[in-house]
Amino acid sequence: MNNSLEKFNRLVDALGELPTIGKKSATRLAYYMIMNDTYTGMKISHAIEDAIGNLKKCRECGGMSEDEICYICSNESRDSSFLCIVENAKDILLLEENGLFDGKYFVLDSLEELSISHLEDIVSNGVNEVLFALTPSISNDAVILYIEDKLSAYNLNFSKIAQGVPTGVSLENIDLLSLTRALEDRVRV
Repeated sequence: MNNSLEKFNRLVDALGELPTIGKKSATRLAYYMIMNDTYTGMKISHAIEDAIGNLKKCRECGGMSEDEICYICSNESRDSSFLCIVENAKDILLLEENGLFDGKYFVLDSLEELSISHLEDIVSNGVNEVLFALTPSISNDAVILYIEDKLSAYNLNFSKIAQGVPTGVSLENIDLLSLTRALEDRVRV
């Protein structure tokens, strides 16, 4: 017997691959877009296609950008002596959305892809302080020590967000007050 809902099921499966979207939510979303509001479904479809086709990593910081260099790295009014190292580009969006940081950023993504020479190039251009805005964990503490060691030749102040951020909780899941206090009360490492 042919399944006449094959395309619907493929949409549900595709939506279900997104983080935090289970089978029930994927089915609800697919049904809504197909049966209740096709305009919204098309708008989402075009927005995804446009974003995938036009967004890339900033060649300087690794954040998201429509250009080779993002608006933060190209903004001369930002404090280029203050560098914030984050786990991923999504963390930059969070910090920027709330206006919590006015320096420059460096995205880690993964240690396998970490370019120490690129980080050294950034630091050698007048950086005085490196702030680690990483999710508190033992592995990230090791990353901090590794980077501190690699940058030890530079006269830098190292700090990390305060421990008001619970261990193992990603920055996107922290309330604004806790994140603000963590940045304001950063500690030397």
